[in-house]
Amino acid sequence: MKIFGLVGWSGSGKTTLLVKLLPELIDRGFSVSTMKHTHHNVDIDRPGKDSFEHRRAGASEVLITGAKRWALLHENRDGAEPSMDELLARLSEVDLVLIEGFKAHRHHKLEVFRPAVGKPMLAADDPTIVAVASDADLGDIGRPVIDLDDVNAVADFVVGHCRLKAKVRNGAA
Repeated sequence: MKIFGLVGWSGSGKTTLLVKLLPELIDRGFSVSTMKHTHHNVDIDRPGKDSFEHRRAGASEVLITGAKRWALLHENRDGAEPSMDELLARLSEVDLVLIEGFKAHRHHKLEVFRPAVGKPMLAADDPTIVAVASDADLGDIGRPVIDLDDVNAVADFVVGHCRLKAKVRNGAA
């Protein structure tokens, strides 16, 4: 299972790029999952729902399932946040996992950089950033710069960099 990340400052357009990139990669025949890191307290449950009450009552994990999807809620309680590698081990096997965030992890990443955000480029100090997608001409920065609005070019880069093998679908490669 290959992993590749998207990083950048808040407001740079990481999520926007990711939701455009996903269907492009899937249309090319790849199975893709995502992982997103947040600094906020995540809660996909609501008070009054049975699963929320199970967690509040002390369950370590609550698995919610239905005909269309299932979710596993795990309480860290006073434990440390799991590492990215521990979380990846819980995912089903796919061709590619796109990771939004996890700036400090040592996987290869594409930085989404917009000068208008007013923050410095992360790539200048991070050798794990192997390319930059931007809406501006950045000149020669020592790594590929891809037009942020060219999703096909971003997909081409990810496929090539991760050495993903094209799949045969409906008799065509």
